Amino acid sequence: MINLAVINIKEVVKYLVKLTIVITVVVALTRYFSTYKNALTNKFSDKTFLECINQTIPEIKVMNKAETKTPKIEPLKMMLNMELAMIDTIHEEKITSNGEERVKNNNIEEQPTNEKVEEIQTGVKTEVLENNVPTKFTDEYNGVKIKNGTDNKLTKEILTPNVNINMKNVLIFHTHTCESYTPSQAYPYKQTGNFRTTDRNYSVVRVGRELENYLKPYGYNIIHDESYHDYPSYSGSYSSSLETVEKILKENSGYDIVLDLHRDAIGDNTYAPTVKIGEEYAAQLMFVIGSNGGVDEHENWQENLKFAVKVQEKANELYPGLFKPIILRNSDYNQFVSKAACIIEVGATGNTLEQCLASMKYLSKVIREL
Repeated sequence: MINLAVINIKEVVKYLVKLTIVITVVVALTRYFSTYKNALTNKFSDKTFLECINQTIPEIKVMNKAETKTPKIEPLKMMLNMELAMIDTIHEEKITSNGEERVKNNNIEEQPTNEKVEEIQTGVKTEVLENNVPTKFTDEYNGVKIKNGTDNKLTKEILTPNVNINMKNVLIFHTHTCESYTPSQAYPYKQTGNFRTTDRNYSVVRVGRELENYLKPYGYNIIHDESYHDYPSYSGSYSSSLETVEKILKENSGYDIVLDLHRDAIGDNTYAPTVKIGEEYAAQLMFVIGSNGGVDEHENWQENLKFAVKVQEKANELYPGLFKPIILRNSDYNQFVSKAACIIEVGATGNTLEQCLASMKYLSKVIREL
């Protein structure tokens, strides 16, 4: 009996040892597989999330590939950074695009000009400054001097300014849009030709804007066309401007006053016809009127001349010397489009832009007093 008991105890001990080993192995394997499962689940979750984002926003996929060495990926932070970067890129592209556009248009962007609501003084002393070009004229009517370059005889009937026109509508345009002046400290600019610029802020266009801004506050209806007619090609300027003006007049009725503002091309920068009005220096103005002396018929030339005489009569009353003698020529200059169409030469190459802007102030006063 004793031997049997010993044998049974040995078997039990042996069995317990085996059982312990089995349990230990099972526990170890369970822990191992549990850890592996958690790691695999986390890895799959991160990968799946990123793949979803990658399919939606390709830019993030590129960044993820480039940052494979990063030990920890924070998708939300990454998306925020990407969004900010994209906004910065768009802003930079916008600045670059605007800069390129300004260069392309050679600074065509308009400088702000405010409508001039001010009472312009009259009854002040005026004085024409001497220049190196003598004043010549062939005819005179009531103090208005005219240089007749045609074969037409200017009778009193022709010169009497009994015009019947709509004074409240004014069309302003420029056949030679790029004509400009002597650069000054106040208005420096880079010339794109001989006293020419495609920058409307420094050409005769800027002069037209000044006249527009002085007239508008007083109830005038102004159409100011700033189209280029002499750029990129100077040849054919008058054909180009005629097309523009005829289109405008067809679409807008009642515009009798049609002003083609130019800069006089005579001489060089030493010629600057100037009148001192009070304490202000203004560029002198000059009417150029076409006639029927050319090949084409021009029925309105006498009406145009009467209008110029009427304006200059009033100018001589308010600001003597503001205008030089009217020039009458054979060419029609497209002035057949209306019965108050004319060229006004504003200053010359030697004048500065500020002098020409001052002229528009006084011209606007003259027009308002007609």
